[in-house]
Amino acid sequence: MRTYDDPCGVARALDHVGERWALLIVRELLLGPKRFTDLRTGLPNASQNVLSQRLRELEESEVVRRRKLPLPAAAWVYELTERGTELEPVVLALARWGSRTPMRSANSLSPDALAFALRSTFDAEAARDFAARIELRLGEDRFLAEISPAGFTLTRDPRGEPAAVLETDADTLRALVFTGTSLDCDAVRVEGDRELVRRFLTLFPRPAMSS
Repeated sequence: MRTYDDPCGVARALDHVGERWALLIVRELLLGPKRFTDLRTGLPNASQNVLSQRLRELEESEVVRRRKLPLPAAAWVYELTERGTELEPVVLALARWGSRTPMRSANSLSPDALAFALRSTFDAEAARDFAARIELRLGEDRFLAEISPAGFTLTRDPRGEPAAVLETDADTLRALVFTGTSLDCDAVRVEGDRELVRRFLTLFPRPAMSS
């Protein structure tokens, strides 16, 4: 393992997660385990060899582990260890910091990256006195967005009965939230309380750019 050979805690952390793609792999796994092919879909610009190498390194650092799902799935997946899950506030803080820097990529966001964009831009003041459970269906990905007095949570495993379902793709949801695209566009389907969904989409203001 390459090392900064620096006793500072920051350097010691970067010895384990500072390589290119490492923290983005963590981002892709924070909402649940994924197969290698799912990780490649979420990180299309990472080559197969580089992605495999980073996963091996993260396993050696006990940030990620590999396990086989029980039948009938019987697929091998990667998931975060307890140590890896502890990186969540770090990744979220980086998302907030990075969202205030100029956009240089025109590429799409993966569903998990979009989930972090929502979490990092959520405006608790705008959500005052508002509560909702909304299921987001982005292709094969399903998320449950919950707004309550305790804040905003986004989980991959929707349970119970949401007040509304918003079905679209990640690019369209990104446009709905951040560029004001109309909820009435052809790429969107809403079940349940449509006005609740409209209010939900206003809770994520675009961050002001750093000077």
